[in-house]
Amino acid sequence: MKNKTYNKKKMLVVFSIAVVLIVSLMARLFYLMVFDAEHYQKLAKDLHERERKIKAARGEILDRNGVVLAANKTVCTISVIHSQVTEPEKVARILAEELEMDESKIAEKIQKVTSMEKIRTNVEKETGDRIRDYDLDGVKVDEDFKRYYPYRDLASRVLGFTGGDNQGIIGLEVKYEEYLKGINGTILTVTDARGIELEGVAEDRIEPVAGGNLRISMDYNIQSFCQQAAEKVLEEKQADSVSVLLMNPQNGEILAMVNVPEFNLNTPYELNTEVAEEPLSDVELQERLNRMWRNECINDTYEPGSTFKIITSSACLEEGVVSLSDTFSCPGYRVVEDRRIRCHKVGGHGQETFIQGIQNSCNPVFIDIGLRLGADRFYEYFKQFGLLGLTNVDLPGEAGTIMHKKEDIGLVELATMSFGQSFQITPIQMATTVSSLVNGGKRVTPHFGISIEDGEGTVLEQFQYEEKKGIVSEKTSETMRMLLKSVVEEGSGRNGAVEGYSVGGKTATSQTLPRSANKYISSFVGFAPADDPQILGMCVIYNPQGVYYGGTIAAPVIGKIFENILPYLGIEKQ
Repeated sequence: MKNKTYNKKKMLVVFSIAVVLIVSLMARLFYLMVFDAEHYQKLAKDLHERERKIKAARGEILDRNGVVLAANKTVCTISVIHSQVTEPEKVARILAEELEMDESKIAEKIQKVTSMEKIRTNVEKETGDRIRDYDLDGVKVDEDFKRYYPYRDLASRVLGFTGGDNQGIIGLEVKYEEYLKGINGTILTVTDARGIELEGVAEDRIEPVAGGNLRISMDYNIQSFCQQAAEKVLEEKQADSVSVLLMNPQNGEILAMVNVPEFNLNTPYELNTEVAEEPLSDVELQERLNRMWRNECINDTYEPGSTFKIITSSACLEEGVVSLSDTFSCPGYRVVEDRRIRCHKVGGHGQETFIQGIQNSCNPVFIDIGLRLGADRFYEYFKQFGLLGLTNVDLPGEAGTIMHKKEDIGLVELATMSFGQSFQITPIQMATTVSSLVNGGKRVTPHFGISIEDGEGTVLEQFQYEEKKGIVSEKTSETMRMLLKSVVEEGSGRNGAVEGYSVGGKTATSQTLPRSANKYISSFVGFAPADDPQILGMCVIYNPQGVYYGGTIAAPVIGKIFENILPYLGIEKQ
């Protein structure tokens, strides 16, 4: 009797559990059919749809006058769909002939049981059209876009290039990627359970959205002329490289940035130097490519040498530790602590005023005023002028200043810093800082990007850049313009003069590390008109052979450039 009662209870429990499970399943089924139906309908649809991307046209890069510097070329992507190929041998043979590929490798891809297998991308449109005309089952020919640079090596390190999927790799291409890339479209085709497209069922198509066009401050004509001038001095002086930078010191717009030898943007993985006698390993090749792609104006630092005397002069004038009438004596050297630091003129300049000191680029004069300023105040002016930070130029990979820690600046370090040695900055930092010291004391942000436009030229976004006033007083700035004008008219910068125009500037000759290598960097920074600067130019020549003085070989480069572009910019002779 007890067993029967126990069994009935057991059956009741089992039955109750079964009822609960059935009710739960019914409730779940009801939820899926009513409330989650849309989700599962989409999944079911996806199982019978095949998606192919339609690549969006990348936005063009235009110079300030609308010249197209980076464009798009129509190409094709050839793909095969295993389940739809009816004549695999014929397909492999024809594609091998048209694409100049190994037939066996194509056959392997045809046999892969995948939704779609790419055979080749970036196929010339003419070839793609021929393949399409064969009307081969299972072969898809989709139009695509490939980046194309009509001027090949023009401003290669500025513009940059794109990768296989059209994404930016270096330069402006990567900096403005979010604006240039556009939005890809899709083609959706309906298939059966075997993956074969159903006839008579229309394709769903989501059209791509083209990327925005980037208008930049670079001027094609000025960039071309600067590049020619840089290539000329590169060859004449058998230098390692030459950089030229031109910018508007009033607003930071960069009109030209040259780093020769440049490289061909349409073949960016081919070295721009002579091929090595022995084949390079993959690692060695990549290292050389990385060096080739570096923009020396922003990615590399150097000892500025005497062009830095512009900064030292400005700080000392602003602080009041030197006046134009101060006199100095130069015997050809200065002894600081136990170290003899020489002037470039071995016999010395004798008695000279501060004005003559900057005209002569006399190291002892600048050692004296640097020591007057003192390490603490020198460091603070370094910071005030923006030299300890970045310029925030709109190119990737900007290098920072390599500078002593404040507590490590002794008298010798201070002495050498005063004439531009024992620390390193980038050319773009040098140009930006000098701009602020001659434009009235306003630090601008150097930049290329002006706006993003649509295909009709309508501005979608206008870029704004930070400006910081009060770097130096207007009085100090005016004095510096006068002093640097005298350097070109009467001093070491004479070769940077341009007939009919007032030009200010400063030369420099610095030695690279290690000093024992006897390698030099020659440079010149100039601006015009001297009284109201509208253009600032900088030339840096790395490791020139023979005569290496900045006043002799770098100043004439900027002088020649100014001679040609000042009338072009509408700047009238005085």
